[in-house]
Amino acid sequence: MQQYRITTNKNEMNRGDIHAYLSRSYWAKGIPKSVVDKAIDNSLCFAVLYTVKAKIIQVGFARMITDYATVAYLADVYILEEHRGKGLSKQLMAEILKHPELQGLRRVLLATFDAHGLYQQFGFEALASPEIFMELWTPDVYQDNV
Repeated sequence: MQQYRITTNKNEMNRGDIHAYLSRSYWAKGIPKSVVDKAIDNSLCFAVLYTVKAKIIQVGFARMITDYATVAYLADVYILEEHRGKGLSKQLMAEILKHPELQGLRRVLLATFDAHGLYQQFGFEALASPEIFMELWTPDVYQDNV
């Protein structure tokens, strides 16, 4: 990964950059920074960092919402557009799935609109029993905060 590295150290993560990306994403458009901060504080987070000319830039992010025992939900995965096509999302997924705190989970879930191909490479499939899952979904929850 040369100039790229993945970290779980929240002190190295640029919360402003994370918020900037998420607040314009299709899944969290308009999300307040306070909500992003709370989500980071309460999740196992992964950042993809890029070093150029002694400057560190955050170019990717993902977080696992988990009890560390039985279940996890993968959320907020992104790689900045200008850094895509370099295998970073695959490297990020590999790091996430081999993380020691995420071993032995019974179920790992995620939702995606357009990245099925990426996740299928790591064994993710459509829900085996979608009829047992339910949701309470408020898709426009952040729109009042814009």
